[in-house]
Amino acid sequence: MRYHNIRHALFLDRPNRFIAHVMLEGNMETVHVKNTGRCRELLLPGAKVLLEGSDNPNRSTRFDLVTVWKEGLGWVNIDSQAPNKIALEWLRQQGYDLIRPEYTYGSSRIDFYMEKMEQGVLHRILMEVKGCTLEIGGMGYFPDAPTERGLKHLRELTEAVKQGYEGILCFVIQMEGITRVLPNSETHAAFKEALEEAQKAGVKILYLPCSVKEDEVIVRDMG
Repeated sequence: MRYHNIRHALFLDRPNRFIAHVMLEGNMETVHVKNTGRCRELLLPGAKVLLEGSDNPNRSTRFDLVTVWKEGLGWVNIDSQAPNKIALEWLRQQGYDLIRPEYTYGSSRIDFYMEKMEQGVLHRILMEVKGCTLEIGGMGYFPDAPTERGLKHLRELTEAVKQGYEGILCFVIQMEGITRVLPNSETHAAFKEALEEAQKAGVKILYLPCSVKEDEVIVRDMG
C-alpha cells in the first residue's frame, strides 16, 4: 500500500480523537488523525510524524496524519484504514478463488469472505482484520483502547466457525520488528477472554508483520 504527497511534520497536541496540531514548515497546522484509538505512547509532543496531503479541496483539513516515529522502533503506521488495504493486497497473492470484502454475517460485517477449492473440497473462510500499533517491550498488543465493535466481530467470527466456516483473526502489524501480538488484558479484559474462546472454537490467528517506509506499508516476506 502506497501513500502519495507525504510531508514531514512535528506533533504538537491532539485536542480530540479526530484532529491534531502539528508544526509544518514553521507553521501550526490542524490535521485529521486517521486513527481514533489512544496512541498515547506514540503521539508525544515533538514526535516526528508523516502527513498525507488530501486531494479534496472541500475538506476542512489539508492533511491526514498517517505515521509516527517511535524512538527505538522506527516508523509506526497509525492509519486505521491501512490494515484492510494491506490484508487485501496480501490475500490477492494467496490463490483464493473468491475474495469478497465487507461480508455480512449475522449482525456484523466481517472484513473478508474467501473461497478456495482444494482437492474437491470448498473452503469457506471468514477473516476479521485488526491493526496493531501498540508495542511494549518488543511485543505487539491489541487493543490500545476498549473495542466493543472488535469484541462483537470476534464473537460473530467464533459463531461462524461453529456453523462450519473457517475463521481467521488477522493482525496486521503496522510497525517494524514485531512479529506477534498479545491481547491487551489491562485495556480490555473481555477481548482477551473472547479471543481465548475463539481459539478454542477453532478460529486461527494470522500475523502479518509489515515493512513500514515513509510512503509505503507492505507485508514483509514471511519466508
